[in-house]
Amino acid sequence: VQLQASGGGLVQAGGSLRVSCAASGRTFRSSTVAWFRQATGKEREFVAAIRWSDRHTYYADSVKGRFTISRDNAKDTVYLQMNSLKPEDTAVYYCAVAPRSPIMSSVRAPSEYDFWGQGTLVTVSS
Repeated sequence: VQLQASGGGLVQAGGSLRVSCAASGRTFRSSTVAWFRQATGKEREFVAAIRWSDRHTYYADSVKGRFTISRDNAKDTVYLQMNSLKPEDTAVYYCAVAPRSPIMSSVRAPSEYDFWGQGTLVTVSS
């Protein structure tokens, strides 16, 4: 499966941005799709995930209430709507797919995900 992430850019603190992840080569069905991010000099961290089968969602505490992950079945696309952005949200955002949806306790582990997109840069200015 190929993942194409898009929608990154420069936004002021307090602003909003939506990034997208489109799949080709296979569908997301029965998968869990997640967004991770990596800031310069830091480790990759989990942001949010959605289980395709029932739309169950998971969020990192740092983005809960500000970010929303959603899916479009027909387009095989996952979105991450980011509101109330902060400078500390600045990072390269990666989408990833776990074809065999991990259990809840493992959904935040990068090792659970087999396919990764190329990343899209989100920069939040203060």
